[in-house]
Amino acid sequence: MNADAPGPADLDTTAELRKRIDTTKAHPARVYDVFLGGKDNYPADREAAAMALAANPRGYLTVRHNRDFMRRAVTLAAHDGIRQFLDIGTGLPTQANVHQIAQGIAAESRVVYVDNDPVVLVHAQALLTSGPEGRTDYIEADLRDPDRILEAARRTLDFDRPVTLVLAAVTHFIEDETAYPVVKRLVDALAPGSVLVLSNVGSDLNQEQVGSITKGFKDRGFAMVRRSYAQMERFVTDNGLELLDPGIVPVHRWRPERVVDLPEAEDPDPEFVAGLDELDRTRYQDINDVTDADVSVYGLVARKH
Repeated sequence: MNADAPGPADLDTTAELRKRIDTTKAHPARVYDVFLGGKDNYPADREAAAMALAANPRGYLTVRHNRDFMRRAVTLAAHDGIRQFLDIGTGLPTQANVHQIAQGIAAESRVVYVDNDPVVLVHAQALLTSGPEGRTDYIEADLRDPDRILEAARRTLDFDRPVTLVLAAVTHFIEDETAYPVVKRLVDALAPGSVLVLSNVGSDLNQEQVGSITKGFKDRGFAMVRRSYAQMERFVTDNGLELLDPGIVPVHRWRPERVVDLPEAEDPDPEFVAGLDELDRTRYQDINDVTDADVSVYGLVARKH
């Protein structure tokens, strides 16, 4: 964080945050962390990730392509001149965080991260730090409370100028009666020229495998709301947005690029990888051989006029 930037005034101290961490229950951000090669997860999270992998042995491709979809969308917005980013449901810091992408293109970019998981916030304080020309701030808040998010984000962002709103794999944790009004409230606060980046588990993508996984997650305490193409389209039409090409597609089909998304996957030692358990082995896999049967998340990018 820039020394002149506003501090994360609404965060507890690290010690207080750590007291609030429940390591006995899986958490979506930490389950994602398992598949993204992170180390900030606990046995309950690994057990949930193993369950998902058993239901869909190539399902790790969904997580990693969702992350790379976010990278490509933020890159597009930054190249289009947007210098402000609001990332809600940040998740645990890993490769290609929003501020690293945006400030790598324009050092003066401002980024606000929002999450409600104390594990995420502990690591945000330590790792999500801005370069000297930009600003980064962190807000502890729930997506269901958009007014709190917007009020706190104004410490760092100027809502009279375009903002990229990133809702990557977070809306599927709230029901329709909340999700659509919340997204509308957030989009209404944005200036013309702003961009919405959104991804959500699809109800009409790989239905059998996804159904098994979402049931397993629900049994572990967090439900996932799968949405069809038509339900995804509502996030665009309800807000009068312009859907950018290629439209609403599985995330690996949104302006794809050949990429090495995790450093471990660049040139793995086959003998070393063979000695790992199935879960750890996934982060050494190349993601470029993906098929439609591997990915169960829709992505979209839309512009406000």
